Amino acid sequence: MPLSLKGRHFLTLKDFTEQEIYYLLDLAIQLKAKKRAGIRGNLLQGKNIALLFEKSSTRTRCAFTVACIDEGGHAEYLGKNDIHLGGKEDVKDTARVLGRMFDGIEYRGFKQSFVEELAAYAGVPVWNGLTDTYHPTQILADFLTLQENFGTNLQGLRLVYAGDGRNNMANSLMIGSAKLGLHFVICSPSTLFPERELYAECKAMAAKTGGSISLIEDPNEAVIGAHAIYTDVWASMGEEARQAEREALLRPYQVNAQLMKATERNDTIFLHCLPAYKEKEVTEEVFESRASKVFDEAENRLHTIKAVIVATIGNL
Repeated sequence: MPLSLKGRHFLTLKDFTEQEIYYLLDLAIQLKAKKRAGIRGNLLQGKNIALLFEKSSTRTRCAFTVACIDEGGHAEYLGKNDIHLGGKEDVKDTARVLGRMFDGIEYRGFKQSFVEELAAYAGVPVWNGLTDTYHPTQILADFLTLQENFGTNLQGLRLVYAGDGRNNMANSLMIGSAKLGLHFVICSPSTLFPERELYAECKAMAAKTGGSISLIEDPNEAVIGAHAIYTDVWASMGEEARQAEREALLRPYQVNAQLMKATERNDTIFLHCLPAYKEKEVTEEVFESRASKVFDEAENRLHTIKAVIVATIGNL
């Protein structure tokens, strides 16, 4: 029976099998080729999607909007001042109203519980555009970028994340890597290691897929053999008041030329979900180097998000 994700939510990669994740990546490759060829699509013809944003965004908002338009659909942006989500109107009521009007709902905000409650009550697919806990659409773009540089089978690649090891990016990369059998390393101070429960869960998943999950404090040790080094801002959205504290703690984890060289590979790439604070978590030198694939990665947000929308509500 052909694989189908029609009607599914996209809240965390924990909900998807290895086969399903590769299905989304394969679909993204096809949709990217279609876009590059200038072919106008109709896979979302007659579909309307709601974009709920409590947090500001460049890549997520643009990717969902353009993805929908490219395939003949309509995207309606609803910012934090446009609706009463979680305030005057509770989440489940908002979900039930929007679910009667839209074919799918994207949510980008703070609480993972909000996107889960939207999914429980909307009656249509709900997609997680980012919460404080997970950022699953970003991981698909990251993995597509890895495929473009190292081949379609990602099993066995060594991916090192340097920085805040308990933020939404570290969590999501850890889950995705465990699902697809990558050797994933979080390189951070022990005070910023991920939650023990999630770490244990991912280690168990990785053991079944031929991958591994490691926590290493020493940056030079962590990056040896890395196919890719990934970083993110040192203070996530909502944590800006702790910027100075984080800078002092994470300065040794900056991705610079010395760290890239310490991989002992000549094909290591640099990844970042953006926006980047240059000369903080990454130097200008590395960011602008040939090893940097950050703008390929940013473009791939469009193609992978389009794959998620098409797979879950599209006319396939």
